[in-house]
Amino acid sequence: MTALLLLPLLLPYALPALARRALDRLAPMTALWAIIAVAVVLAVCSLAALGAFVLTGLLELPVFAALGELVHPLHTASDVLVVPAAVTSVGVLAVCAATLVRSVLRQTRAFRAARTEAGRAPAAGDLCVVDSPRADAYALPGRPHRIVVTTAMLRSLDAAEREALFAHERAHNDGGHHYFLAAAELAAHCHPALRRVRATVRLAAERAADEAAATAVGDRRLTARAIARAALAGQAGGMERPDFVPGAATGPVPRRVQALLSTPRVPPRAAPWIAALLIACTGVSCLASTTGMLDFHHRVEVAQGEESG
Repeated sequence: MTALLLLPLLLPYALPALARRALDRLAPMTALWAIIAVAVVLAVCSLAALGAFVLTGLLELPVFAALGELVHPLHTASDVLVVPAAVTSVGVLAVCAATLVRSVLRQTRAFRAARTEAGRAPAAGDLCVVDSPRADAYALPGRPHRIVVTTAMLRSLDAAEREALFAHERAHNDGGHHYFLAAAELAAHCHPALRRVRATVRLAAERAADEAAATAVGDRRLTARAIARAALAGQAGGMERPDFVPGAATGPVPRRVQALLSTPRVPPRAAPWIAALLIACTGVSCLASTTGMLDFHHRVEVAQGEESG
C-alpha cells in the first residue's frame, strides 16, 4: 500500500513541464482545460494519499484502534515506515490548510475591495472607469461581471487599441477564466509542485483571451499592439486585486505578442502525445490512490474481524 500511495505524491512533479508543453502544442483554451483538469485531479489524489498515511498511523495507536473497533492488529509496513509517514503527512496537511486559509482570506479581502472600488466608479454597461494615475485594466468577476480600466490606461491607448483591450477583458469574463485561476490557486496549496503550474495556467488564460480579442476586432496586429502598449503603461504597477482576477498586462507579454503576430498554425503532430501523457499521468494517480485507499479499507475490515486476511 505504501508504495502505491507514493505515486500520487510524486506524479505532480511531472505536471509543470507537461503543462508548458501542452500550452505550446495545443490551442490555448484546450490547453487551459487540460492543464487545470489534471492539476485538480492530482491535487485531490495527493490529499487522499496523505489522508491514508495519517489514518494508517492513527490506527497504530491504541486509542484510535479502540475507536475503530479493531480486534486484530492492523497489518501494515513496520512502524519504522508507518509512523514517520503519518507524522510527516500530518505536518504537510497542516501547512497546506494554514496556507490555504491565509490565501482565501487575503483573496476575499482583495476581491471585496476591488468590487467596492468598481462600484464607486461610473459605469457604462459592463465598463467601469476608475480615476487613477496607475495604468491598469482587468476583468472583475461577480454579479454583474465588470471590466475595470483606469483613466491612466485609457490615456495610454488610442480608440482602436481600447476596443481591443476591452475585447480581451470581455473574453476573460465570457470564458470564466477566473474559475481556472482560482482552481490553480487551490491546487497549488495542495501540493508544492503544483505551485509552478499557476504561471502556465495564467499564461494559457491570457493567450485564450488574446485569440478571442483578435477574432472579435478582426486584427491580430492591432490586438498585439494594444497588449504591448497596455503592458508598457502598466509597468509602474497596477491596482490591488485578487490573484484569480485576470488582466491584459499580466504574464510574459513578449511571448503573447509574438504569438499574435505569427500566423495561427495547425497543432503539430506531437499534440496527441502530450494529451496522452496528461491522461496517463491523471489515470495512474487516480488508480494508485484508489487502489491504495481500497487496500487500506480492506486491511481495516480484516483488523475489525469482518473479513479474513
